[in-house]
Amino acid sequence: MFHSVPAVAAEAPSAQAAAPSAAINPKAVLSAMERVADWQLANPSKHRPDDWTQAVGYNGIMALANISGSSKYRDAMIAMGQKNNWKLGPNHYHADDHIVGQTYAELYLQTRDPKMIAPLRASFDDILANRRTGSLEFTVKGNQDRWSWCDALYMAPPAWLRLWAITGDQRYLDFAISEWWVTSDYLYDKEEHLYFRDSNYFDKREANGKKVYWSRGNGWVMGGLVRVLQYLPENHPERPRFVQQYKEMAARLLTLQQPDGLWRASLLDPDTYPMKESSGSALYTYAFAWGVNQGLLGARAFKPAVQKAWTALVANVQPDGKLTHVQPIGLAPKVFDENLTEVYGVGGFLLAGSEVYRMAVLEKTRPHTVSVTNPTSGVRGDELAQAKLGAGIARPVVMDAATSAIVNSQVIGKQIVFPVNLAAGETRRYLVLPAERLAAVPPAEVKTHARFVPERLDDFAWESDRTAHRVYGPAIIKDPKEHLISSGVDVWVKKVRTPVVDKWYKRGEYHHDEGEGLDYYSVGQSRGCGGTTIVSEGKLYNSSNFTKYKVLADGPLRAVFELTYAGWDAGNGRTVSEVKRFSIDAGSNMTRVETRFASNRKQPLNVGVGIVQRDGEGHYTADGANNFNSYWEPAHGDDGSIGCGVILPAGVKAFDVIDRQQLSIGTAQPGQPFVYYFGAGWSKSGDFADAAAWDAYVRGYAQKLKAPLKVSSQ
Repeated sequence: MFHSVPAVAAEAPSAQAAAPSAAINPKAVLSAMERVADWQLANPSKHRPDDWTQAVGYNGIMALANISGSSKYRDAMIAMGQKNNWKLGPNHYHADDHIVGQTYAELYLQTRDPKMIAPLRASFDDILANRRTGSLEFTVKGNQDRWSWCDALYMAPPAWLRLWAITGDQRYLDFAISEWWVTSDYLYDKEEHLYFRDSNYFDKREANGKKVYWSRGNGWVMGGLVRVLQYLPENHPERPRFVQQYKEMAARLLTLQQPDGLWRASLLDPDTYPMKESSGSALYTYAFAWGVNQGLLGARAFKPAVQKAWTALVANVQPDGKLTHVQPIGLAPKVFDENLTEVYGVGGFLLAGSEVYRMAVLEKTRPHTVSVTNPTSGVRGDELAQAKLGAGIARPVVMDAATSAIVNSQVIGKQIVFPVNLAAGETRRYLVLPAERLAAVPPAEVKTHARFVPERLDDFAWESDRTAHRVYGPAIIKDPKEHLISSGVDVWVKKVRTPVVDKWYKRGEYHHDEGEGLDYYSVGQSRGCGGTTIVSEGKLYNSSNFTKYKVLADGPLRAVFELTYAGWDAGNGRTVSEVKRFSIDAGSNMTRVETRFASNRKQPLNVGVGIVQRDGEGHYTADGANNFNSYWEPAHGDDGSIGCGVILPAGVKAFDVIDRQQLSIGTAQPGQPFVYYFGAGWSKSGDFADAAAWDAYVRGYAQKLKAPLKVSSQ
């Protein structure tokens, strides 16, 4: 993590190392970025770890982590968050102490760990409950409780936008938009298309008589516009206004780029401020490159400016990776040590690099564009989109078109799946391109896993990053201690987002919580959580243990497998057998099952999907309108409570309780697919505090099945 030294002026580097290449190709750009980031990580600075200076660096490190082949950059950010206990800076209302929340939110969007955003949300909720409405006049006490200086537009609004994208809570978005325009109306010069730093500069003039507009200050605004537009949906009514300001400023700033490719500290008086300057220039490079990549800025005018700026920025990187010519924190930086560096300069450089990298990657590649739309009125988060692969891409990767991040993906047959996060009614674009065009592919984060476990009596176990299950194979029937005949589904509860199945089996003990979760669920010969049975004349006819298995896909985002259950008596001389195809997705507590029954008779089968009842008072919901039932078990001592849910998308014929099994009953035609979902949650997972939370999850999942994501490709 970064603990930065204010404005480091280190010794000149050894001449032995080669300077980074300024070539604009994927390998050279990524190499330069990693060299600069590695220097910063090896030379941590001494600002507070939640300080704005550090947090700009974190923005850049996250941008690098999203394209690098090394996991160390994201690991560094997670370690930083853990050390900070995921808290914002100490000044509750001050924008500078909100920026670190941008990184927490971005990490949450990748890991979905609730603790990463809990303090951020609590802080922003309090700000909304006790909103400040005072003056933006910079000499008035308390003015910085609002965004009274232009730098604030980079520091705070993107954090509010990211929290809104996660939660769907409209208050966060409305606050960010309204406060942005209050600040803009106060500080934005509509004639010059530039921002005053704060009200103290309204009447100040440079030596040449021009108004005072700081380069880095306007760089913060441009960077802030980019980071707001990355998450502001294209169909939002306020988006055109943000785009207009972005384009106005970009056009003006293009005219102020100096012949060497950089911008000077004072935009309108470069002669008085002759020093090369990396931090403001990096922010403009970032903003211009992003605009070209988005098609918002004309490539003919802006692409050469980006190339020129990137070449100049790389020239300011010493062979050891130290970024130089970074203007220190101060009011009038006419002259400063050209060897100075700062962590916020590094952040800007890495942000710029991430968009220059994309520009280089797409230079000779025409990606397939996949658009994913949320048709519902609520946020769709941590859900997989599935798209058909186009021809000609052997090793596809997926890039988020708005952020340029390479996102986790998985090819299954002729389809590719990847995670999305969509606001109500939002459409986001993703680019599918060949991996060989990249300099590196970020390591896949494994979130699902399924395997046969012969070392534990032929179990078959599977998991997502939310829950885990197992069922029993043939060996346990003959085991002298177990002698278990059961096709019920076991539940393993977990409170971590990482895989546990292999670890727990290797440990050989999983009935006690050692910090990750445990198995305390009792199945026996019951249906457990989601086992099937044939219901005939008020009796249950259960299969034996599975006899065959086949793994069809094993993560990182979706695990798919088949289990075969040999023929059994289903009553009245009828026999049935069953082949079940299970699939579980990252981010989901639910497993999808597509089962096919074979029978000696053609008549439909009454199939019950069961949840075992426990002694004591639990909470049971049977919702025929939404085709689900759910059960929140009584607390199991200090282990907490488990919730189980079952959904029959084609409709529930009846709900019943037989032999202490809560059944959702549907009709299956032999030889035809019968589809259902089942899943489990835990009171100690951090996701479900009580029965109401679990009910809401199962109900919401059932409703989403009725309104799947809309995916189109071109």
